[in-house]
Formats: sequence, C-alpha cells, structure tokens
Amino acid sequence: MAKLRSVCVYCGSGRGLDPAFAEAAEQLGRDLAQAGLRLVYGGGAVGLMGILARSALDSGGEVTGIIPHFLQRREQLFEDVTELVVTDDMHQRKMLMFERADAFVALPGGVGTLEELVEQMTWAQLGRHAKPVLIANINRYWDPLIALLERMRTETFIRPGLHVSCLVAETCDEIVPMLEAAAAKRPQTALDATAEAEPIRRM
Repeated sequence: MAKLRSVCVYCGSGRGLDPAFAEAAEQLGRDLAQAGLRLVYGGGAVGLMGILARSALDSGGEVTGIIPHFLQRREQLFEDVTELVVTDDMHQRKMLMFERADAFVALPGGVGTLEELVEQMTWAQLGRHAKPVLIANINRYWDPLIALLERMRTETFIRPGLHVSCLVAETCDEIVPMLEAAAAKRPQTALDATAEAEPIRRM
C-alpha cells in the first residue's frame, strides 16, 4: 500500500474568467497542506499558480516551485516557497516535477497545462509510471477533453491494452481523497521516482 507524500499540480498562469477556478486553486492548496502533502508546482506567483502556492503556504504546507530561468519574469518567480528550483529549460522542469511528485492534478489552465497533463497520461499509458493522474473538472472546464478521450476510444485510437487511466474529480472536496484511495491500491515502489525516472529520461 502506497502513501502519498507530494502532489504535482498543473494550472494556469492566468486566473481565468470563472471565479470558481481561483476558489478551487485556493481550496486545493489548503487541502494539500492540511493533508500533510507537499505541493509541487510551476514556481510562478501569478494566476492560479500563485493562488495555489500562497494558500498551501498560508495553511502551513510545504511547497516546491520549479521554474525555467526564461520564465522567471513572465510568471513572476515566487521566492517565498519552501524549495525553489530554477532549471535550464522546460524539459528539465517537467522531469523534476515528475521526480518530486507522487501524483498529478490538472486544474483549469491553458495549452501548457494541457500539454503537461497529456504527457503524464501518455507516460502512464506506455507503462512508464503508475502514479495517479487526476483531472479537476471544475465547472466542467475539462469536459471537451474528456469527450475527446472517449471519442479516441470509440475510434480505437486508444486501443485495448493502451487504456488511458485518469481520475476525474468534479469538485475540490474529492481530489485528495481520490488521490489517496488510488495510491493505496499501489505498492510504494509505484510512487518511487527513482524507479520510474530513468526510463522516462530515455524517451
């Protein structure tokens, strides 16, 4: 039985128009801290990223921010986090976020958030990791993606044996319990970054 220690959250560097997105980021930061889970995120101080990180810190949680040097100004580097890592490029950023996390959550966001989410889904589909991946479908934001994944299955582009395993939470209240339940079904080695990182580095 695996126990979660950290959760990587992908989300927008903007707030979006729906106030529910910012509320979800604030609640998730608080919920992670109260559950004793370290937040791993993109290191910015703006948008949903900043709200998420501040909430976790204000609630007594630990936060690891990982940001490439060329985004320090654009995403306003958040220097008050528990651990700050500045990387050479985006690939290194994503690799370190993977290595430091036991599970992944996608809040609403843009193309970057989508790319990060889909990459984790692809790695899991190819058997490169067994860490839980969860879509936080706040106010049905991710409905078009969920429908697209179902269309891919229907058209057999997602074939039997290559199932895309992804949790979907409709509210923030569900996120931590769903991640903990999913982790409990896995051996601790499934969440061990050192066991999984090297095959992914070679991809």
